[in-house]
Amino acid sequence: MLETAMVKVDGGVLQGIRVGLPNAAVLMLVGEKGFVGCGYFDPAVADKVSHALAVVSGVSSFDDMLSASVKTVSAKAAELGITVGMSGADAATLLV
Repeated sequence: MLETAMVKVDGGVLQGIRVGLPNAAVLMLVGEKGFVGCGYFDPAVADKVSHALAVVSGVSSFDDMLSASVKTVSAKAAELGITVGMSGADAATLLV
C-alpha cells in the first residue's frame, strides 16, 4: 500500500512517501534539497548521483522518522550540515 502526506517541519514542508511491504515499510521525506530515508536507502548510491540523503532506521511512520537519530549521511547531506546523531526533524529542516 502507498501512503503520501505533507509533513511540516521548521522552515517548510516535505513530501512523505510510505510504501507498505510485508513485515516492513519503505519511507522517505522528500525536500527541495534532498531526503530523509529509512534503512533501505544506501548513502553510497546517493553519493554516486550527488543526492543529499540522511538515513534513519527502525522507523515505521513519518513521526518516527522525525524523532529518530540520523545513522548515516551522504556526502551531499554532510555539505548541507547534516550530521550523524542529529534528529530526523533537524535533518529534514536542512533539506526543505
